[in-house]
Amino acid sequence: MARQTSAMDGFVPRRSERKVGGIIGGEQLKKLPPKQQVKLEPEKKRTAKAQTTGMQRGISRNEIDASLSGLDDIDNEESKKTRKPIKQKSSRKKWIKRGIILLVLIFIGIGAYVGIKAIIASANVFQGSILEVFQNVPLKEDKNGRSNIIVVGTSEDDPGHEGATLTDSMMILSIDQTKKNAFMISIPRDLYVDFGQACNSGYSGKINEYFSCVREGTGVDADRAALAKEGEFVGDIFGLDIQYGVNVNYTVMRELVKAVGGSITVTIESRNPNGILDSNFDWKCGVGDYKVSRAEQIRRCPPRGHFIDLPNGPATLNAEQALYLAQARGDRAPTYGFEQSNFDREKNQQKIIKALREKAVSAGVLTDFSKVSAIIDALGNNLRTTFETKEFRTLVSLAQEIKSEDIKSISLIDGDEPVMTTGNANGVSIVRPVAGLEDYSVLRRIIQQRMSSDPVIREAAGIAILNGSGVGGAAQVQADALEEDNFVIETIGNAPAGDYAEYVIYQVGEGNKGTAAALEKRFGIKIKEGAPPTAVGDNVKFVIILGKKPVDTSASQ
Repeated sequence: MARQTSAMDGFVPRRSERKVGGIIGGEQLKKLPPKQQVKLEPEKKRTAKAQTTGMQRGISRNEIDASLSGLDDIDNEESKKTRKPIKQKSSRKKWIKRGIILLVLIFIGIGAYVGIKAIIASANVFQGSILEVFQNVPLKEDKNGRSNIIVVGTSEDDPGHEGATLTDSMMILSIDQTKKNAFMISIPRDLYVDFGQACNSGYSGKINEYFSCVREGTGVDADRAALAKEGEFVGDIFGLDIQYGVNVNYTVMRELVKAVGGSITVTIESRNPNGILDSNFDWKCGVGDYKVSRAEQIRRCPPRGHFIDLPNGPATLNAEQALYLAQARGDRAPTYGFEQSNFDREKNQQKIIKALREKAVSAGVLTDFSKVSAIIDALGNNLRTTFETKEFRTLVSLAQEIKSEDIKSISLIDGDEPVMTTGNANGVSIVRPVAGLEDYSVLRRIIQQRMSSDPVIREAAGIAILNGSGVGGAAQVQADALEEDNFVIETIGNAPAGDYAEYVIYQVGEGNKGTAAALEKRFGIKIKEGAPPTAVGDNVKFVIILGKKPVDTSASQ
């Protein structure tokens, strides 16, 4: 048996005729770099050469190393080709993840920013924890089912404003949460009152001084304490139980108008056919500045160079115009349309409040992030209330649900029976009740009458009770019972001579249907047609004659 020749490193060729292609395929060989390709001879030529030389040799170590090196290079290149897309995909995923994280952080940042502002604003505006905003607690009510709010406007945020500590505007807002209606009553800022304590002007003076008089110290707590005292003081004058107080300044007016779109629309209703004009704010047009020409003044304040110059009818006002219309009272010539001075200003203030409410509802302010943010900024630093946070949602709902036509104004100077008039006290021009200085009896009656949902109270029809029963004191007993149920008793006396077997009710004049229905139900009888058997005063609308036969009213009451 012939001995086989060992190759280097102990490799022994199993078959001398094995093709190199069996180790490295032809296609693989072509893929090798030129320097690494092994110059292998064709098999036929190699076999012939081996026969000529009479020897067969195995593959050399150099050839094997070169082949293996080539395989490594192929694997590396193939690996690079397959891994490169994976690397790009991974990189894209990273950037997508980073982008998502960044967006989340931005939204969290915005939410935190709004949240912090809301917390700060809530602490300034409302009493209680911010977490209570998720509750929906009804507002406190008086015995008549109304929630009464005193609103005072101050100007401490207006540098250089004279009397910045005085209340420029005062108003009572009364809301019925069940019937969804509201009343606004403007309080004359010059109303002469007894403070009950020493203030800057003494123990008596104009009511617009009281708020600053009872405000002790600074800060939110001091403001709320002063509002509570203001509500109690004003409530005693007007005969109302006032549960809440609100203090606003000039910034609130400006920012609220901006937050609802930058403008509001009010209807000018002046007694002057030209509308209204107040030149007190013409400095806004450049009047008084020698550098500003007349033409420039008109350009700034068309059409005639006056900042408050509005014709009758709808007027669109920006934030500044709304603010200064709320202050206008025609106290500087030239002027017209403000013949009632402060009374006219108070009417315009009510119109502005209603216009703000209408614009806020129609513009969907509460669903707009930028507008909500603007309102938070405006209210947080410039509004103080004695409302609780848990009542916030109720307030928002009422603002949306109460229709504009169900928000009524109660005038104290208009109509057949004005309650207030102007006068003089201690050499100072003031406003006082028609009934007399510090006599608020008629004022209280009119307020109760106008705001009540009870037709008997609202109509306030005078009643005369005449005793025809022959029982002494019967008329007084009946009058007391009727007054307890809010009927207005004008006269108590005896009936003309005659035989009155039963109770009889006469109506004088027409109208007062609510009172008529209430009397018929109470006494169980129909009102008799025709004039009563005796003359009565002008304020008497019904005459009740008590007969001998008593009326059982237990079933009808």
